[in-house]
Amino acid sequence: MKAAVFDRYGPPGVVRLGEVVRPVPRDDEVLIRVGAASVNPLDCITQGKPYSLRLMTGLRWPRNTRLGVDVAGQVEAAGRDVTRFKPGDQVFGLCLRDPLARGAAAWLHCQGAFAEYACLPERAAAAMPGNITPGQAAAVPVAALTALQGLRDKGKIRPGHQVLINGAAGGVGTFAVQIAKSFGAEVTGVCSTRNAGLVRSLGADRVLDYTREDFTATGERYDVFFDLVGNRPLTACRRVLKPDGIYVGAGGPGSRWLLGLIARPAAMLLSSPFVSQKLVTYLARPDQADLIAIGELIAAGKVTPVIDRSYGLSEVDAAIKYLQEKHARGKVVINPEI
Repeated sequence: MKAAVFDRYGPPGVVRLGEVVRPVPRDDEVLIRVGAASVNPLDCITQGKPYSLRLMTGLRWPRNTRLGVDVAGQVEAAGRDVTRFKPGDQVFGLCLRDPLARGAAAWLHCQGAFAEYACLPERAAAAMPGNITPGQAAAVPVAALTALQGLRDKGKIRPGHQVLINGAAGGVGTFAVQIAKSFGAEVTGVCSTRNAGLVRSLGADRVLDYTREDFTATGERYDVFFDLVGNRPLTACRRVLKPDGIYVGAGGPGSRWLLGLIARPAAMLLSSPFVSQKLVTYLARPDQADLIAIGELIAAGKVTPVIDRSYGLSEVDAAIKYLQEKHARGKVVINPEI
């Protein structure tokens, strides 16, 4: 079968379309014919940066040469221990080797959703809502889990809360706006001028254009600040929080050596004992119950996945490059039939 593969670290151009053996599902897995997959920052692992991640992915050469975690499609075969799904079912989920692994390890060992066929564990899959396409379903898992767990578990969002979402037009942000509204929150989205209409259409009560004003200097105060960009100092972020508000950081600048990724969490840890607000960061976790919950929100019409562009299997390198430019509105999708 055809699949996107890479055998060395480098820019997106190292990804190519190759022939690989069609996978066989383990006892707890289903084999699906891929209807669509979607691109995440996880797939930028082709660069081998930050370098410290190579301790898990391979120092000189990548141990795992496949890409793609988000997936949707039709079940072709099921392992003997699978009870929830059968051949012919439409499913979406996470194409991971071990979704129960701790921390980042769960996300780094994907089984290759950018392919004609893929396997995913039963515990990392859910039934596809009938009111969306495979492309929309494939856009859901990583981004929607990040949004739901960040707002619900870390932000403790409640009806009537005032919520600020920085990066409201991105893959996670478009889900976050809708999920926050489903909780009954009053939502303010931060985005660029060209994305203001999109964010309003998703239900945001107010939109702040970061190209025209500094959203940390408006004088407004929020119960929850869901930060998907990490482009403002923590002192400025705390200014927009109520005295008992919660800052949830789910994004930020990286670096070649991981310093950019750990600097902000370290600053939050050092500051927390001295401020009344709560400052937290987190890594989303694979969770079937949450996938099912998100599917129910979609089926009810409360959440609609947003797709920016679709690419074919032979264009995975271009899709990753586009994502790295950080201008995507919603999700970038891979369609094997293009």
